[in-house]
Amino acid sequence: MRLDHAAIAARIPHAGAMCLLHAITAWNADRIEALAISHRAANNPLRSTAGLGIAAGIEYAAQAMAVHGSLLGDGTPRAGRLASVRGVQTHAHRLDLETQDLTVVARRVSGDDAGMVYDFELRAGERLLMNGRASVALLPADSA
Repeated sequence: MRLDHAAIAARIPHAGAMCLLHAITAWNADRIEALAISHRAANNPLRSTAGLGIAAGIEYAAQAMAVHGSLLGDGTPRAGRLASVRGVQTHAHRLDLETQDLTVVARRVSGDDAGMVYDFELRAGERLLMNGRASVALLPADSA
C-alpha cells in the first residue's frame, strides 16, 4: 500500500512543511520505506542559512518510524519521543546538495506498547548517506 503526503500527515504529529516525507512506497510488519523530496525545498524548516545538514536525516528516519508505528496500530498518531540514537554513520555532509530523491528505510528491531527500536538508513539513489539505530519511547495513549 502506497501512502501520499496527505495520508502521512494524518498519521504523524507533524504539520505543514514539517511533515518531511513525500510518500510511503512499501511497508510490512517489520519494515517501512519512504520517499522524500523536501530536502531540496528552500523552505524546509530544518534548513539553516548554511543548508540542510546530514543530521536532519535523523528526523526523516524518525518520521518514517512514526508512520510505521501508526500503520501497525489503529492508524491514529501516538505521541512519542526519540529516546536515543546510536551507531550513526554519516557518508555525506548535507542533504540539500543531493539532487536525487531520498529513500528512507526503517527496520523494526523490537517494540511493544512502551516503545520501539529501529535500524534506519537514508539513501540518494544507490548512495548511502546515513545509517544508525534509534529508540522511540511512546507516551501513554491518553497523554497529550
